[in-house]
Formats: sequence, C-alpha cells, structure tokens
Amino acid sequence: MMRAVVIVALIGPVIAGLIGVALPAIGYFPAIGRVDWGLEAFRDVIAWQGFGPAARLSVFTGLAATALSIIVSFFLLAALTGNGQKRLRLYLGPMLALPHAAVGFAIVFLIDPTGIVSRLIAQLVGWSRPPDVAIIGDPWGLSLILGLVVKEIPFLLFMALAALPPLAAFQRIKACKALGYGQMAAWIYAVAIPLYRAIRMPVFLVLAYSMTVVDMAIILGPTTPPTLSVQIVKWMASPDLNVRMVAAAGAIVQLLLVLAVFAIWLLIETVAKQLILRSAKMGYRIPRLGAASLRVGRFVRYFPVLFVCFLGILLLWSFAGFWSFPNLMPDGLTTRVWDQEAGGLTSALSNAAVIGICVAGVSTLCAIAVLESGKRVAPYLLFVPLIVPQVAFLLGLQVFMIHIGVRSGMAAVMFVHFVFVMPYVLLTLQGAYDGYDRRYDRVAAALGRSYWVILWRVRLPILIAPIISAFAVGFAVSVAQYLPTLLIGGGRVATITTDAVALASGGDRRVIASYALLQAIAAVGPLLIAAVLPYALWRNRKGLRHA
Repeated sequence: MMRAVVIVALIGPVIAGLIGVALPAIGYFPAIGRVDWGLEAFRDVIAWQGFGPAARLSVFTGLAATALSIIVSFFLLAALTGNGQKRLRLYLGPMLALPHAAVGFAIVFLIDPTGIVSRLIAQLVGWSRPPDVAIIGDPWGLSLILGLVVKEIPFLLFMALAALPPLAAFQRIKACKALGYGQMAAWIYAVAIPLYRAIRMPVFLVLAYSMTVVDMAIILGPTTPPTLSVQIVKWMASPDLNVRMVAAAGAIVQLLLVLAVFAIWLLIETVAKQLILRSAKMGYRIPRLGAASLRVGRFVRYFPVLFVCFLGILLLWSFAGFWSFPNLMPDGLTTRVWDQEAGGLTSALSNAAVIGICVAGVSTLCAIAVLESGKRVAPYLLFVPLIVPQVAFLLGLQVFMIHIGVRSGMAAVMFVHFVFVMPYVLLTLQGAYDGYDRRYDRVAAALGRSYWVILWRVRLPILIAPIISAFAVGFAVSVAQYLPTLLIGGGRVATITTDAVALASGGDRRVIASYALLQAIAAVGPLLIAAVLPYALWRNRKGLRHA
C-alpha cells in the first residue's frame, strides 16, 4: 500500500504538471477566457529574437557539462584503487551537499575579473585594473559549464562508486594487466562500458539538469539572451497572464529539446562504445592516457581544499569591508552586513529549516515504510521527477493546484519538495536495507519477539546511521530547491535559496555572500552531524557506527 502511495506521490504531480502546461500551450486557458485551440503560443516562442541562441546555448552547455563530468569522473576512478577510492568516498559528501547556487556564487567570487584569481595574477604581472573580459556570463556559457562540472562530478562519482562492487572491477583490471595492459587501458577496456551501463540513468539525469538548470544559469550564465529555461521562468513571472501561455509553450519546447538531445547522446554513446571496442581489438595500450589519469587521480586529495576554498571565499566576502582591486585582502573586516540582514537571514533560514525538516522527516518515514514492506520501487520510477525538466511541469502543476483550490504557501511547497526529496532518501536507504543481515531478525524471532519489537529494538538501531544520513541528504536536497519554491510558493515563501538567487542580478556582494554562506552551511551541516552522531549514540558499540 505504502509503495503505491509513494509512486502516485512521485509520478502524479509530474503527469498533472505536464497536462497543466500542455493545455495552455495549445490555447486552452479558461482562467483568462482563452478556449481557442491553436499553436499561436509556439509561434510566439519561436518568434522571440533570442530563441535560436538560447536553444543552442542550452544544448551546448548540457552536452559539454555532461561529457566533461563523465570524462573526469572516469579518469579519477581509473587512477584510484583500494585506499584511494575509500578517501574519495569520504571527500564526496560535503561537495555533494553544497547547493548549486552556493557553488555558483563561490565561482563568481573566484574567477570574476575582480575575483581572487585575477587579484593573484595582478600581484604577479602588476595589473592596476581588472581585465575587461566577460568571464562570468560569457556568451558561450563556459562559466556555467564550469559550475555544472564542479557540481556534477561528485554526483557521478558517488553513483559510480555504488555501482562498482557488483562489476568485479578489480578482477577485470587484474586480468587485463596480466595481458600486458596498463591501468588506464585495462580500466577503459574492461570496466568503462559495463560501469557506464550501470549509471546510465544518472547520466541522463545530469544531462537533463544541465540543460534546464535555472538557479546556476541565473548566477553564471549569459543574460543576452539567457538559457531557454531562464527565459521561460521570466515569462512565468510576467503579470500579463497571456504571456503564461507563451511560457507553457516554451516549457513544452524545452522538454522536446531535452528529448532530442537524449537521442543525440544515445548516438554519442554508440560511437564511443564502438571506438573503445575497436581500440581493444587492435590492442592499443594508450600509455599517454595512463600517465594523464595518474595526474588527474592526484586531484582527489584537493577535494577538501576545493570545499574549504568555496566556503572560505564566501565567509571572507560576507565580513569584508572596503576591498579595492588588486588587493588580495580587504582593508578590514566588519559585521555590518550581518547586522543589517539579520532579520531577512533569520526568516529565510527558518523557513528553509522548517520545510527541510518536515519534508526530510516524512520522506525518511515513507522510505522506511516502503522498504519494510519488502517491495521495491523501480529505479526508473524514482528518476521520473528528477529527469523530467522542472520548467516542463512545475508551471502546469502550479496551474493545476490553483484549479483544485490549493493555495500557494508552506504546505504546497512542502508537498512539491517531497517529490524531489523522496527519490534521494529512498535511494540512500535502499542500499543499507539490502545489506542488512536478516539473521539478527531470525535470532530475535526465535526468542519470541514480535515484528514491532524486532523493528524498534533490533533493525532500526542497527540501521540508525544510514537513516540519519538519509534524513540529512533529504534536508540538503530540500534546502537547495529553487524553482519549486519560487513557483509553487507563489513568491510568498522566501527561503535562503530563493533570496540568494534573487540577489544575483546586482546585489551587494557582501549580502550575496552572507546568504550563500548560510545556504551552504544549512545544506552541509546536517551531513556533518549525520557523520558524527552515530559515534555519540554508539560510543560503546563500535560495530554499529558504520552499520
């Protein structure tokens, strides 16, 4: 029963949203008296002067970010074995938890013409003025691609590390090495293809997200024109309800564009696979790639440094006083911004915390109930709300919820957050449940204990570490939600994420840094607590700390 409820809760809003966006797109919008079916809205989308560049930009950034993320992730995995992969697992958590918006702002403060990197170069070459170069918001979307790659590499590594054990990767590589192949060649020929097959769904998720991301595109992407998804959000925000029909048509176009790019990616997959197989048949040893992979592998040790750099630059800017170029440090530190923004920061953070705690708590309870039933939710169903572009169905879902009398507010936002949080929580807990040793249950049952006693006194205490981790992951995902909060909240629910992105268009850098820093802490903090809490709960039971 619970499994069916969860599936309906995940798939239902997507279907309702797609219907709700398709009808206005083809001319049916009774709320404004439009019931004349037609394709006028699609013609308006195509007639928009920036349509071609925006569509090309979305396709290019999506394909480039996904391809680079996969290549770097596979290079890292090929160079790491044993202890290297264990260290990688430890380093991934904080980088995974960092919201896209916080990473975007940190990159702005690092590589902008007046950022830290330019200031360092200025000290070496004697610049007195920042370079007149459009680094952030460049017309090719290169800074956006950089931000996406920084965020998606940890996600792909996390999914790949989970998929590696069943593939017997070590044995495959060992067999290839016995035939005279190097580490990199052995990994590409024996592991890369089956591993990619195992993580294909997450790869498509990354591709769809990279094409349609809104918050990071607002922060790092170009503005004249913006990406198609950002333009759709602008149409959605128009006070003219007729423009909502154009937004709906744009959302359908965006969905069709994503499907077309999926087809292109399938072709790229086929070509890459054939090249690898042909190279293997020819017996190429690819020694140069082997040396390159070792250099890339050394990058893993800098994951914590990258994380500290991101938080450090946000922290520094939030307390910075006057900071002229090319000085490496501000003239002084001040709490002025924190004092001025205390009210707004507290309100936004408390809203995010309430929503995150409620959504993560309900998602964790539902995940436990589903897993206790013994029936699994098919992975492709879990990925449906994640792989369908948010801009493609959230506008329709907003219209549908208004039609059935659901008002914009905290409760509506919590429900929509559940749609995006539940898949991550269930995926996090499912592995722990699959690895649980059922012999503990049989021993307790042999002693006459009931199902509920076994659940509360045996199973849940053993699984407390992954349960806490699943809750923390759910909270981090909820905190990072921008578009669902903005659209379904109707602008009435301000969270730390919506306020931070709203400041991106020209706010004071110190204010932006304070919001972005709190957003990052709100997302990462629970994961750090989840890592430490089992040690406090089971300080006398070492075996339960990593159960």
